[in-house]
Amino acid sequence: MKVHLEQSQRLRAIEAAKYLRVSRSTLAKWRMAKVGPPHHRCGSRLVYYFVYEIDAWLAACDAAASGHSQ
Repeated sequence: MKVHLEQSQRLRAIEAAKYLRVSRSTLAKWRMAKVGPPHHRCGSRLVYYFVYEIDAWLAACDAAASGHSQ
């Protein structure tokens, strides 16, 4: 799978929260509950997200809400 440069953009947690229009706290709670978009860790403190994974997660949420599976 070839990922375009824009799609492989990495976001810090605060940037991902802004992208999703949720609070940083909500995003952290989703991480702990393992219900949010896929995330990655580098060490114990750095958490980041890929835009294409957030978009795929949103699409899956939309499909589940409308009763369709991908």
